[in-house]
Amino acid sequence: MSTADRLPRLLALVPYLMSHPGAQVPEVAKLFGLTEKQLVDDLQLVWMCGLPGHTPGDLIDVSWDGGEILIDNAETIARPLRLGVDEASALLVALRMLSELPEFAEGDALSRVIAKLERAAGEGAAAVSSQVAFTPDATVDAAAAATVTDALRKGRRLSLRYYVPGRDEITPREVDPTRLVMVDGRSYLEGWCYRADGMRLFRLDRVIGVTMLEVEADPPADAGPIDVTDGVFRPSPTDELVELELTPGGRWVAEYYPCEEVSELGEGRLRVTLRARDQGWLVRLALRLGDTGRVVSPASLAARVREHAKAALSRYESTG
Repeated sequence: MSTADRLPRLLALVPYLMSHPGAQVPEVAKLFGLTEKQLVDDLQLVWMCGLPGHTPGDLIDVSWDGGEILIDNAETIARPLRLGVDEASALLVALRMLSELPEFAEGDALSRVIAKLERAAGEGAAAVSSQVAFTPDATVDAAAAATVTDALRKGRRLSLRYYVPGRDEITPREVDPTRLVMVDGRSYLEGWCYRADGMRLFRLDRVIGVTMLEVEADPPADAGPIDVTDGVFRPSPTDELVELELTPGGRWVAEYYPCEEVSELGEGRLRVTLRARDQGWLVRLALRLGDTGRVVSPASLAARVREHAKAALSRYESTG
């Protein structure tokens, strides 16, 4: 881990330990997202820090015998770090987004939190975050969203009719809902899908119909949340590798989709390689790109794109 990552954590770790004497190593490691070994490595580094002079009386005294962490002689950095303008702005934007969701429409606790954070963060962060407007996904059926929210609150199973664009079909699903998440402006239901026998994400605007069942949701104990930090699309090493050439007008593909390789070809053009398990999706992407991109490989995909493009053109010709 780089020094730039480690230093802010140490500056947050010391004040926390000062205000929580006797904290246990496993609990602190979990709180800071570390392994116990990483935490101990941090404590060993803290033990060698202190005021200039670096005599035993100047250094921070820390011990973790028996798993209980005790720290002393660290009053000079015992004050917690303040949020930066960018950090406070991001947090305010997220809180304002939550306040617009139906499940937070009642009650003023969130409004009070936002007001307190604005006062603590100062005018800079409040001004920046207030310029960002959040509009709930208008493509989601309000009744379906309300049913999903109600099922989550009551811990009940859902019966869905879900549109799968890759296969252009509507499939029945029974899902034990676990949470609602928003990724790239889209609302998703996360839950244990009995059809797929695993955790899945369902875009709410693709839910054709939903009913709450008289059955308690009971996902497997080991069914953990899906990591959406890097987006919803997760290519697999076994998925087909596709190579595209993009003009300046098609460069957005490299920013929007996870690419394995991106290389500049000059004059603003790019060559990208990405993986996809469904050629149908890639055909639609290629047609959407039009003359701003072309399929280099595989040849079978390029042929399918040509066939679909010719079919579309023939429809125009047949209608004059």
